[in-house]
Amino acid sequence: MEKNLTSGSVFKNILIFSLPYLLSYLLQTLYGMADLYIIGQFGTVAETTAVSIGSQVMHMLTVMIVGLAMGATVFIGQSIGGNDKKRAARGIGNTVTIFMAVSLVLTVILVLLVDPVIALMSTPTDAVPGTVNYLTICFIGIPFITAYNVISAVFRGMGDSKSPMYFIAIACAVNIGLDYVFMGIFHLGPAGAALGTTLSQATSVVVSLVVILKRKTGIPMSKADFRPYRPVMKNILKIGIPVALQDGLIQIAFIVITVIANHRGLNDSAAVGIVEKVMSFLFLVPSSMLSTVSALGAQNIGAGKHERATDTLRYAIFLAAGFGFVVAVTMQFLAEPVVSIFTDPSTAEGAEVVKLGGQYLRGYVWDCIFAGIHFCFSGYFCAVGKSEISFLHNIIAIVLMRIPGVYITSKLFPATLLPMGLATASGSIISVVICVIAFKALMRKNRVRANKGVQHG
Repeated sequence: MEKNLTSGSVFKNILIFSLPYLLSYLLQTLYGMADLYIIGQFGTVAETTAVSIGSQVMHMLTVMIVGLAMGATVFIGQSIGGNDKKRAARGIGNTVTIFMAVSLVLTVILVLLVDPVIALMSTPTDAVPGTVNYLTICFIGIPFITAYNVISAVFRGMGDSKSPMYFIAIACAVNIGLDYVFMGIFHLGPAGAALGTTLSQATSVVVSLVVILKRKTGIPMSKADFRPYRPVMKNILKIGIPVALQDGLIQIAFIVITVIANHRGLNDSAAVGIVEKVMSFLFLVPSSMLSTVSALGAQNIGAGKHERATDTLRYAIFLAAGFGFVVAVTMQFLAEPVVSIFTDPSTAEGAEVVKLGGQYLRGYVWDCIFAGIHFCFSGYFCAVGKSEISFLHNIIAIVLMRIPGVYITSKLFPATLLPMGLATASGSIISVVICVIAFKALMRKNRVRANKGVQHG
């Protein structure tokens, strides 16, 4: 289960680790879309809307939990790289302790705040009952969602990205089967979708625990490792909290962009919504690179192999930016056909949505290049324990460019969505500039430290 990634070909290690991670993301995306697809077959429009709104809330929550768990991945990865299994064991134990407490507190708070959350999302009146049912059940299931992501973070910290892929594959299959049972046979609507999601997550957790018990992790655990230990918790949260806040604020930023599009009219709103779905697929590669650089970089940093960590960053940037360039150029020719997959271009409204969506996608798709680059840098900053840099560059990009840029272009160019798409992508350019400056500053600081060490020697 434990896999040391501090030796051998850096490029090969990136591919071995990132491909299962990418497949996990694809499965998780399919997992999220299954509820909407199946409720669309058996439910009403109001029920579909309820699941759609509830899914957005749960996606944001899950993204923040994953971000917080990044601290565990990095801490455990550094410990494995440094061959300090006692430190790794304490990191695993304290991760479990932290997230058990977090999940229980979140469950209680969110169940009590279901109604305000639904009001904040401006849920249509007809969809309110279904949304209440969906979110209440999903909020109760937060401990299972948290447990899955914690277990996955631990495995990835140990260099194993395949096991989490298998766990999410099992959850995805169970979820689809239960959705058809609960919504198709028993007609439970949004409550059935939520039950399918929660029970499939629980199944995934049980399977992963069985795997842990039957396979040797190579890390001896004891009850003492689960006792709160302040230095360990501090290290985990120091990395995880900025990432969680960053991911949450990014989700909020895109909700704001959606609101801006909504004010332009129904067709513009539909076009932006469709392109966001397309981009969520395309962003799977940059996201997998971020996690890969974090995990591999952490192991190499722990082993004192800083050059290998830097090489990991360079190769990941090459892969992510190369993918982004190919996709961006391709979409200049295929934007409308891609958008038309999600709407009917034979109607007047559908044709307008395809036209507007093509404009927005042609501008926004360039973000695949720049986001791919700063995602890789963010992974590196997490690996070296500087996740606050990731938080900082994302917030600056959102506040200075992404939201104001989208708002201004939406007003200046009412007949086209292309400038809005370009403004959305431009935010990532600011992030890349900040990342490069921060990376060079870190490298300079490390060289000065190394030179002082030589002089003292």
